[in-house]
Amino acid sequence: MFRKILFWFAGMLLLSFLGYMATSYWLSQRRVPRGMIFRSTIGYQFTQAIRAYETGGPSALKEELLRIRQFFPGRHFLLDKSGRNLVTGEDYSALLKEIPDRRRLPFKRSDHPIVRRTSPDGQYNFVVEFEPRPEPLTDLALYGWIVVVIVLLTYVLALTLVRPVRQLHDVVVRFGQGDLSSRVRSRRKDELGELARAFDRMADRIETLLTAERRLLQDVSHELRSPLARLRFALELSRSNPNSEAALARVDKEVDRLSTLVGELIHVTRAEGDPFARNLSPVDLAGLLHSLVDDCRIEAHAQGCEIQLNTPESLMWTGDGELLHRAAENILRNAISHSPAGTTVRVDLVEDPGQIAVRIRDYGPGVPEDQLGQIFHPFYRVEQDRNRTSGGVGLGLSIAERAVVAHHGEIEARNANPGLLVEIRLPK
Repeated sequence: MFRKILFWFAGMLLLSFLGYMATSYWLSQRRVPRGMIFRSTIGYQFTQAIRAYETGGPSALKEELLRIRQFFPGRHFLLDKSGRNLVTGEDYSALLKEIPDRRRLPFKRSDHPIVRRTSPDGQYNFVVEFEPRPEPLTDLALYGWIVVVIVLLTYVLALTLVRPVRQLHDVVVRFGQGDLSSRVRSRRKDELGELARAFDRMADRIETLLTAERRLLQDVSHELRSPLARLRFALELSRSNPNSEAALARVDKEVDRLSTLVGELIHVTRAEGDPFARNLSPVDLAGLLHSLVDDCRIEAHAQGCEIQLNTPESLMWTGDGELLHRAAENILRNAISHSPAGTTVRVDLVEDPGQIAVRIRDYGPGVPEDQLGQIFHPFYRVEQDRNRTSGGVGLGLSIAERAVVAHHGEIEARNANPGLLVEIRLPK
């Protein structure tokens, strides 16, 4: 491709140059008859030389010929009808016999073009011997620098066009071989840069979808082992035990647990899935939190705690309201389930410069400092107070984190002594 572009542009520029020269020559021939300028110039010089000689003699003629030579290089002679040089007196009669009186083009004598003009009365002859003409190939060689410049500029242009295409090709090959992190990251402002950025967006989308799919398969394969093993054990127990009520209750409990697990995994996948499939619309965060708190008050009363909500009257934000609702709900239900009786769960909505913060705090036992960074991992549980008997399947905070990150936000958990404070920060 590089050679094709190089030869194509070089040939096109050279052809354009030749076409320009041919057209200019043709137009000049149409507007000025062939040889007219040459004949007019020689005629003017002849007239001036005769006038100088007749008015000032040989000295005036010599000065006039020198003046003519300054503008028209060559040797100029004014001869009488017998061939005598009117300035030096030399005899040029042999030269007159050799050179015909041609009014169109110079006569080539040896390597010097020479022209002779005779006055109408035959008294004077004007002879001009021009400088030797360079060979045509020599003239063409003088234009060689133009060809070199054209080739160099074409080379630079071809390299500019081909280099980003090669870079994109290499990235596509690596991406196709399984390196999902390969990106072009072009800074060009032209169409090739747009193409590279379009590929990067496509690669981001594919990587996100494939990563979510792999993570889902890993999580499912990991978490379904224990419930399925308990189901099999309960079924075997029901076959061997006449009193099967306890076994069937166990089966029902494990089926509910599996249903909950599958539902949570679906929400996890959706939270980190295709960003183009999200429903982005204006959301009133204050109204969303009021609705969420009202839904959770019954659960809080059953736990023996209260929910205190502090929000402005209205705070609009653009995003996926359903995803954010589930993120805040998981954090709030997690806080309620670990709040001691008689305490309060605080929910604050604050508008900070450049961002919006949702803070949810409980007054429970908190989380060990060395485990704070792990509570957003899928299926992770703190083994002390927040154990498996008090919680769900361990996906709530993971869903919340992925939903927030999907909106280019941040989520952070820290001990508030007492209790745990989880803060969501969303860009405006």
